[in-house]
Amino acid sequence: MLKTSARTLNIFAAIVWYSGAVALIVKGFSLVMEAGFINPGGVGWRLTALLGLVLGGLKAAYLFNKACKRNLDRIAALTEPKVWNFYRLWFILLLVLLIYSGALLSHAAEGNYPFLLFMALLDISIGVALLGSSYVFWVEKAFFR
Repeated sequence: MLKTSARTLNIFAAIVWYSGAVALIVKGFSLVMEAGFINPGGVGWRLTALLGLVLGGLKAAYLFNKACKRNLDRIAALTEPKVWNFYRLWFILLLVLLIYSGALLSHAAEGNYPFLLFMALLDISIGVALLGSSYVFWVEKAFFR
C-alpha cells in the first residue's frame, strides 16, 4: 500500500529541502530589511546578512552535506519504500516543531532590532546551508536512480 520508488522519495526529499532553503532565505532577508528600516544608518543589518551567508556556507560544508547524503543512503537501502519514507518520522515531527517555533520567534522579533538580527542570521544561515548542500542531490544522481 502506497509503495513507491527510491527515486520518487529522493524527489520528495529534494522538494522539501529546496522549499526550506527558499523559504528561510526569503524570510531571513525580509527580517534583515525590517532591521534596516529600524536602523537605516547602522551596519548591523548589513553584517548580519553577510555573516548569515558565510555561516550558511560553513554549515553546508560541515553539517548539511553529510545529513543529505545520509538520508539519500537511507532511502536507497529501503527494501519496500513507502511514500512517507522520504524523511524519518522523527525528522518530520522536528521539522514541524522548528517551523512553528521559527514563526513564533520571528513574530516576537517584530520591532526589536537585536532580536530581528538574531532571527535573520539564523534563518539566512540555515537557508544558505540547505541551498548549498543541495548539490548532494545532483552529485549522487538522486533523481536518476
